[in-house]
Amino acid sequence: MENNKCTSEKFSKYFLSSLFGLFSLGLVVLGFTLLPIIGFVLALPVVAISIILIRTRLNDQCELDFNTDVS
Repeated sequence: MENNKCTSEKFSKYFLSSLFGLFSLGLVVLGFTLLPIIGFVLALPVVAISIILIRTRLNDQCELDFNTDVS
């Protein structure tokens, strides 16, 4: 029963992080083709947001827990 807790929150967290990842991939492609500097500069923060969302944990209330203590 404990595994089913926060299923929708986990799904939305992974969906948003993969959406940001795909968006950053699009910006990298844009950086290669049209806007070399701007595409890469915009892709870096989006990649960082995607990685942060993937690495965050959910606390007992099914909310994102941004504590630095990851064990």
